[in-house]
This record gives sequence, C-alpha cells and structure tokens, in this order.
Amino acid sequence: MEIIGKISLGSKMDQIYIPKNRPGLPAGSHVIIKPIDSLKEIPERHKLYFYNAKLIEPIKITIINELIKILDSTIKYDNIIITGSFLEKGFNFNDLDALITTEEKINPSYLENIIINKLGIKAHTLILSNQELIMGLSTDPIYQLMLSKCISTKRLIYKTAHKFNYKFLDLHLLKSKTLIDNFDILSGEEKYYLTRNLIALSLFLKKQKISQISMEKEIKLALNTTSREIKQNLLNKPVFLKKYKEIYQKTLGQILSHIKNGTK
Repeated sequence: MEIIGKISLGSKMDQIYIPKNRPGLPAGSHVIIKPIDSLKEIPERHKLYFYNAKLIEPIKITIINELIKILDSTIKYDNIIITGSFLEKGFNFNDLDALITTEEKINPSYLENIIINKLGIKAHTLILSNQELIMGLSTDPIYQLMLSKCISTKRLIYKTAHKFNYKFLDLHLLKSKTLIDNFDILSGEEKYYLTRNLIALSLFLKKQKISQISMEKEIKLALNTTSREIKQNLLNKPVFLKKYKEIYQKTLGQILSHIKNGTK
C-alpha cells in the first residue's frame, strides 16, 4: 500500500503525518521516503472523514475503500456514509450499512447485489437525496443516531432543528410494542433494535442529543441494564418488561397528547 504524506517543519525534527485509521503500516514499521516529482503522480483516492469512529480495524478501512471503488464505477453519488454495527469494535457484525446521498434514481437491491458479488459482504443501502437526509435528521431520531457515529467520503455539515411530526412518531413507536407482545420469541439483537428505537424516541421528545453514548447512558439509567446484556438475552424478564412498559406508556402519552391537541 502507499500513503501520501507531506513534510512538516518541527522544532527539532521535521515530520510526516499519516492518518491513524489506515489499512496497513502499523506503528514501528520501516518505510522508504522518496519525493514525488509532481502532483500528477499522486493517485486519486477518497479522503475519509471519521465521526466518533475511532480505532477502526485496518481490515474494515480496506473494506470501506473497496466498497467506495465499487460505487465509483457503478453510480453517481454525492456522499457515502458508513454507519451501524460495522463500526463497532470486533468482527461480530452481520452486514455493512451504507447511506448514499444522490439525486439519481437507484434501485437499492440492484446495488446490494453488485456489492455482495464483488465484495462478498452483505450490505444494506439507504439511498436518498440531500434534502431527504436533512428532513430525516430533523424528524427521525434514528437518522440522528446513525450519523452520530459514521465514516463518510465528504465532510458532514448539517445543522438541523427538531421538527415534531407526532403522527409519524406514533407510527415509529408502534414498532417497539413488538417487544412487549413477543418478548419470548425475539432474539437478543431484535430486542436491542426495538429497545434502541424506544429510547431514541424518548430522547428525541426530550430534545436531547441522540448518540451511541447517550443511548447507552439512558438504557442504563432507565432500564438498569446494558446493550450487551440485551443483545445476549441476559435479561430478567419481569423487571425489564416493567421498566420498558413504563417508558413506552410515557412516550406514547406524550405523543398522543400532542396529536389530540392538533400539533403537527
């Protein structure tokens, strides 16, 4: 592999900075430094922007770069945002979540088939315009959660205010009722997904910041458990469901009161 760096002046020694998140060249590696005769020799490549995504394994950076190469040769896009469990520590992830902003009409299934055929990894792609993304960040807490930890090909500059569409939030909340009705047959991952949805809605209605860190704190505070325990099905059913139902009913009450009052 090759990484292009630039020599900077130091107080005692000059130095070359390279990104910490790289698919090779671990600390302590011996390298050869040689000048590039012209800027034309610098290979074209995407610079990746990291948002609360530190210490990503080098192999994952390689996978992301390969995914970008595939998309470069397949579609026209404005930005690619990688998010989800793929960015969590370790390799216990089921798929790769990619949010793609573009003004083109693209079939996600077509794109996902190309990715799995060329990369061998299952991908979930969400394709939307920049305007749709901005609207989603304003009205949907899950969008805020997705972008709280991500890697993108372009810098993210989104300043959005909360917009409460209570009928939409009511439909969103209905998903989380599935955990109450089907606790015994759901997997740990499914329980976590539904719990995350409920907690994100609760934080959103309280106008609090939604991120993985705030989610973990709220799950611990409100449900007296952790994401790991939920995912591994290590729950005391009566205790967990009691607290979960309390949060659900409180959140539902907030939403219904606004719907009855005609709030949009």
